[in-house]
Amino acid sequence: MTVGVDFSEWVCPLPLRDYPNVIMGHGGGGKLSAELIEHLFMPAFQNNLLETLGDSTIVTVPQQRLALSTDSFVVHPLFFPGGCIGDLAVYGTVNDLAMSGARPLYLTAGFILEEGLSLSALGSVVERMGAAAQAAGVQIVTGDTKVVEKGHGDGLYINTSGLGVIPDGVHIAPQNAQAGDVVIVSGTIGDHGMAIMSVREGLEFDTVIRSDTAPLNHLVAAMLAASNDIHVLRDPTRGGVASSLNEIARSSRKGILIDERKLPVNPAVASACEVLGMDPIYVANEGKLLAIVARQNAEAVLEAMRQHPLGQQAAIIGEVVEQHPGLLVARTGIGGTRIVDMQIGEQLPRIC
Repeated sequence: MTVGVDFSEWVCPLPLRDYPNVIMGHGGGGKLSAELIEHLFMPAFQNNLLETLGDSTIVTVPQQRLALSTDSFVVHPLFFPGGCIGDLAVYGTVNDLAMSGARPLYLTAGFILEEGLSLSALGSVVERMGAAAQAAGVQIVTGDTKVVEKGHGDGLYINTSGLGVIPDGVHIAPQNAQAGDVVIVSGTIGDHGMAIMSVREGLEFDTVIRSDTAPLNHLVAAMLAASNDIHVLRDPTRGGVASSLNEIARSSRKGILIDERKLPVNPAVASACEVLGMDPIYVANEGKLLAIVARQNAEAVLEAMRQHPLGQQAAIIGEVVEQHPGLLVARTGIGGTRIVDMQIGEQLPRIC
């Protein structure tokens, strides 16, 4: 059955509603993605659990709160400096669960294989998935495999879903940001996206840019041990830090002000972004998190992060403010300010 889409009720300005077919930008985490979610998926699947639009959904069962999440991975190439599609699939779902404060327990894994994929490549991916699950402390407990004809895939796609348990006293959600909170990033930004692009474009630098792909659940556990008054957590994947902070600003109806000079960026990543005409604040990460924390607890949380291998370069980059609700604003290096909006499409397709 074909269902027509009525664009007349879409409130966005042209050209956002002027796309009768799916384009790559619809998967980019920017405005086109938001329009697709708001006007197609949300009306069809509408329920109060889905409306929070977090990285995972919290459901309540007798005496426990559970977090559920699902994600699909189509990264190209399948192998890249610092990781591959297999460990990326495990860590991506583990991290989505951790962003609600959950302790990840179980994953599912679905594989869509293209005819002609070498079994040695598949074996390497699966082996690294197993090692990643062990590193994250989760188990892959069920799965599915499908094969499509040659030319109808790109070697291998993976879908993973995850389940975790949320500890008592932990209440983390995008709408919880409060004026006066500080914004912390766990380390250098843009590493994953530039690792992928450096391989695709054949860029060579003094050092190899490696993806930051990593499980963040152990870091989150250390942060919560220092203070459970953490208001928001988000892993800034597609669309980078800019898109994640814009989403938090809109969910909380608060403004967010960051200082561009305090954003930690690897020099090689900064050089690659300059060559490609990109801004690191929009480039994807796969092993970094953003935390919005009550100011009085910020130093304790920051110290706990810096004691963990994945948080040694953690830094306070901004604050939540009452001004400009729903907007992300950056203080520039020359002392001015600029609005950092979400991008319409995607700078870097197929990075996760």
